Amino acid sequence: MARNFRSPRRRGEIDLIGWDKNILCFIEVKTRTSHAVKPAEAAVDHSKKRELSAVAREYLSHLPPECPCRFDVVSVYYESSSQPVFELFRNAFAMS
Repeated sequence: MARNFRSPRRRGEIDLIGWDKNILCFIEVKTRTSHAVKPAEAAVDHSKKRELSAVAREYLSHLPPECPCRFDVVSVYYESSSQPVFELFRNAFAMS
């Protein structure tokens, strides 16, 4: 549905927005070259969750009121192999 969605009234952006059957998914993508410091998905902290929730509410304001949605996080690692490794965390957090 959207890539790099920004709201003129809110700070931040949502990387991807798409449908998984009848559920609207707000997807945050975190990319790293190593697992050395902390997992990529750990970068979605309390502050980031609040920011994503605010932008998602703005997006949802243009849809029917009871639109089911969830927040997913995708971690992408470019380590020693030439192919990236993806991991999906479905329903990673609730709207705050």
